[in-house]
Amino acid sequence: MKRVVVTGLGAITPIGNTLPAFLEGMQKGVSGANPITLFDATLFKTRFACEVKGFVPEEHLDRKEARRLDRFTQFAMVSAAEALQSSGLDLEAIDKQRVGVIWASGIGGMTTLEKEIEDHVLGSGVPKHNPFLIPKMISDIAAGQISIQYGFMGINYATVSACASSSHAMMNAFDYIRMGRADIIVAGGSEAAITKTGVGGFNSMKALSERNDGYLTASRPFDKDRDGFVLGEGGGALILEEYEHARKRGAHIFAEVIGAAATADAYHITAPHPEGIGVINVMNLALQDAGILPTDIDYINVHGTSTPLGDIAELKAIKQVFGDHAYQLNVSSTKSMTGHLLGAAGAAEAIASILAIQHDFIPPTINHFTDDPDIDPRFNLTFNEAQQRKITAAMSNTFGFGGHNASIIFRKI
Repeated sequence: MKRVVVTGLGAITPIGNTLPAFLEGMQKGVSGANPITLFDATLFKTRFACEVKGFVPEEHLDRKEARRLDRFTQFAMVSAAEALQSSGLDLEAIDKQRVGVIWASGIGGMTTLEKEIEDHVLGSGVPKHNPFLIPKMISDIAAGQISIQYGFMGINYATVSACASSSHAMMNAFDYIRMGRADIIVAGGSEAAITKTGVGGFNSMKALSERNDGYLTASRPFDKDRDGFVLGEGGGALILEEYEHARKRGAHIFAEVIGAAATADAYHITAPHPEGIGVINVMNLALQDAGILPTDIDYINVHGTSTPLGDIAELKAIKQVFGDHAYQLNVSSTKSMTGHLLGAAGAAEAIASILAIQHDFIPPTINHFTDDPDIDPRFNLTFNEAQQRKITAAMSNTFGFGGHNASIIFRKI
């Protein structure tokens, strides 16, 4: 098997619209929550979210092109461009038939679909739909648009597995490169579901926090008074590259990808297995794939959505897999800062894990006020402030509705 490394990163998130800004936001423990501005949320149970702030598509994309892309694809194009720039790749010198794109979105063009239904079904009723409706809406279009923009002719598709979508994209890219089927793959995910349908749908499930009067501290993983997740949006891109290919061109290597795995809970459409069986399995398989011991992990960026059931189930699984070492490693949920980016969560949190490795710090779990008596106090959940720590290996976990689990392990190189 060939080795796979990360040679480029790009991020657009609720706490920073570039990779350096995202890093700074995590180091400072910034909350990305704000009252919703993307639509009138007055009548909704939840009236706040973690929006990407100050984003003007025309500052990054041709005006005509921007109009033809849903917001989730705009995020994809912007984060992919940053990742490619940071990689230092000479796009004229590489074999583009061996460069692919595997890009994720849990939902796709919800903004576009919602607007078209409002305008032409519920509104005038006249079926004069935008001819770009379908290509703006479909989840795979971001992968297609990135490949078209740069002429990448290798493997190209989308992964869709709810909140595990972009972790699966990275895992698939890892597998294709280590099997020798590609030299480079742009992998990641983007999401833009802060819409009336997105917020209303999650509200009806009672999945979202309704802490409207305290939105800045509403995303509070592992806190006794957590009441649901905060919806986020954005995108994250990673350039995965075969190690020798990267070494020969003198690339800067952010980290090595050493293991990944995917499992299913096979239990419930939205609730986690109470004993975390699927999560136990996926972490064990990722460690096995990496060929390392549980004691080799220094940091876990957990799924940690701030839901009553999910947070406890994940910690139970970590305790089962890591034993006493569970109390020696750092655990944190960056969703406390970014909110839940759904299909883009895995990419954003993988980038957070890699930046933690690069800079030897643990991003905090902010907004902790009250200990949960059901959570073992021996865990170091990195509450409220970033912590300095030398990190050799980090694990990133993501889980999606439908029982989809993914775990990826990165190592300093």
